[in-house]
Amino acid sequence: MSCNSGLKPERDLEMNILITGGTGFIGSALCSRLLQDRHHIVLLSRHAEHIKPPLSGVRQLQALSNESTFDAVINLAGEPIADKRWSAKQKQRILSSRIDTTQALIDYFKTAKQKPAVFISGSAIGYYGVGASGTNTNESVDETFPGDESFSSQLCQQWEAVALQAQILGIRTCLLRTGIVLGKGGGALSKMLPVFKLGLGGKIGSGQQWMPWIHRDDLVGIILHCIKQADVQGAINGVSPNPVSNQVFTKALGQVLKRPTFFPLPAIIVKLLMGQMGEELLLAGKKILPVKALDSGYKFQYDKLDEALLNIV
Repeated sequence: MSCNSGLKPERDLEMNILITGGTGFIGSALCSRLLQDRHHIVLLSRHAEHIKPPLSGVRQLQALSNESTFDAVINLAGEPIADKRWSAKQKQRILSSRIDTTQALIDYFKTAKQKPAVFISGSAIGYYGVGASGTNTNESVDETFPGDESFSSQLCQQWEAVALQAQILGIRTCLLRTGIVLGKGGGALSKMLPVFKLGLGGKIGSGQQWMPWIHRDDLVGIILHCIKQADVQGAINGVSPNPVSNQVFTKALGQVLKRPTFFPLPAIIVKLLMGQMGEELLLAGKKILPVKALDSGYKFQYDKLDEALLNIV
């Protein structure tokens, strides 16, 4: 079946949009922006009863009629990847929370009489893995680079493979490979600020690992860009054009807070405390660039780290 091709890029066109993960750190900001533009939003949530107008909520996709029509579906649901040490049970929970929700959306698309014009499904820069030897590299990475055998990469590869089933149904599909998202009231900074405000912050490990970051407003902007630009599909990196090393990030955050950053966190401590999670998420990093976003005309609000931190902090 063909998808709905009537979606137009005009700002004042009201759209019906279905979102999973809409109450999270990224999803809540996205909903606020969409409401500003007068779009109609339905959230798929286990706590649908707590969702207040003008938002609507459903606990299960089965509650939606196959007559329901959505111009766009945005899939941001998933167990936080860095909240708990990666035991075998936790890894399965992280994987299932993403795969199960995404597959449920695919099954819903199959029964819907009118398909959405675009499906934007979450992923992460973890797709690109940690490198063959776990070392860092200065090679620039764009959306064409492959993954590896690390847990982060395998997770994203499986998640994306499920989402790409939407393409077979004639739905334009974007895979949002998100970097370290910076914003007020959550995300990576919420864990870092208390330590840095006390003057106890410092580089992690060697400090040479790359930290591809993005301001939350720009990640929301890229999602809206994906909705409006009908020629954008496949993987798109949700990162700033100017990634920095952990050492540079640490220094910049200390300067914004006017605090010293003399207390490094040695790699051996990271490995002891966090195991594989620490090795993949904190000690590894690649120089990932938003090539597709830039080539398709997206203009970043915050392309420099100091500007982003000043806005947030």
